[in-house]
This record gives sequence, structure tokens and C-alpha cells, in this order.
Amino acid sequence: MTRVVKAAALALGTTGFFSRFQTPVAIGRSFSTPQFQHQASSPVWKLGRLNHVAIAVPDLEKASSFYRDVLGAQVSEAVPLPEHGVSVVFVNLGNTKMELLHPLGSDSPITGFLQKNKAGGMHHVCIEVDNIHAAVMELKKKKIRSLSDEAKIGAHGKPVIFLHPKDCGGVLVELEQA
Repeated sequence: MTRVVKAAALALGTTGFFSRFQTPVAIGRSFSTPQFQHQASSPVWKLGRLNHVAIAVPDLEKASSFYRDVLGAQVSEAVPLPEHGVSVVFVNLGNTKMELLHPLGSDSPITGFLQKNKAGGMHHVCIEVDNIHAAVMELKKKKIRSLSDEAKIGAHGKPVIFLHPKDCGGVLVELEQA
């Protein structure tokens, strides 16, 4: 046994055979949460609730059928969004939604994602903000890049903008006007 595991076993009162099944506890080590580089949002705008999690799917009908027929969720009809290069289906989960994304045309931004992820997968998260224009201006000051110069109208008929995943911990983040 290592010294840390022995110390943990003694502290827990477990020795012998059963000590191997205990989770080792590091003695004298403290853990802290990571500090983020950027400050919290300004008082000019506020981050809101999670609007949806988007999942890119290679077969929109098959994915829709799974959530509707197997899991029993409310599933919308497919809606083409040519300005975004996708067709979307929303799966209502009560407290939030899932957005199923499928390429609309060969130059869709989802096409490249599905080439790398043949079975599909989580594409982005969408978070509401109370003032998208103020949020974009403040985030630019904090060196957070967006994938477009301006917000566009999204699937819910509201302005949206995507933030660069390299500036957001590897996650593509969509902001939507609440």
C-alpha cells in the first residue's frame, strides 16, 4: 500500500483486505476551483437560462423518431433555416429544449462536424441574455471572439450570435436574446 492509502485506511479505521476497496484520501492536499481569466458579466447585460443543447445528427427523421417514439418527448416538425445552413427540430424537455441539427446543403457548417463525428454529437449550447448587443460589445472588450460580426435571427425568431469555442473552454456557445 502507498503511504497515502495507508494513512487513509488508518483514518477510516479500515485495514487489511477491505482497505483495498476504500477510496484513497490525499492527506494535507487542498483543492480549489480554477479561476477564470475573464470577469463576470457587466451590469449592462445579464446571462439568463439555458435555452437549448444542440445535437448534430446524420439522420434527422431517425433522431426525431427516437426522441418522439422511444422516449415520448414532444418533437417539432423540421424547420429549414437556409441562412444558417441547417434544418432544425426541437425536442421539448419542459425545463429546456434540445435542438437537433441536420445539414441543409453541402456548404452547411454542420457538414464538417458530421464528417468528423459520423454518428453525430453535441454541437453547441445556447444561453439566453437579456441584451445581446450589450453582451457582444462587452465580450469583444474581453477578447472573446464571435463567429460573425453581428447577431443573426435564429430558429426562435430572435437575434443570436455564436462565440468562438477556443475562447469558451472548447465549447461552441450560442447567445440568444431572451
